[in-house]
Amino acid sequence: NCDATMIALRAAQLGIELSSLEVTVDSESDTRGMLDGAGDVPAGPLGMRIRVRIGAAGVPAQQLQELVHWAEMHSPVGDALRRAVPVTAEIVADA
Repeated sequence: NCDATMIALRAAQLGIELSSLEVTVDSESDTRGMLDGAGDVPAGPLGMRIRVRIGAAGVPAQQLQELVHWAEMHSPVGDALRRAVPVTAEIVADA
């Protein structure tokens, strides 16, 4: 997952003034997994697509691509998705 905040942060670190930045995230899911509890259908996304539109005057496309790649590798959300971190839940029911 690529995070617009991480892209902007990295650009600022590198002294790159972005003229445009748009991040679109899309996913595919099967609602049977969310609603019916179908045993073989996961409740979460089956796939995700990320589209980044980025511009900076005088900055080569390859440098912008490297910037986005850096942000993708350092995004906390992307990291959590790639590693499939363990999740625990604590439930406190008020009587």
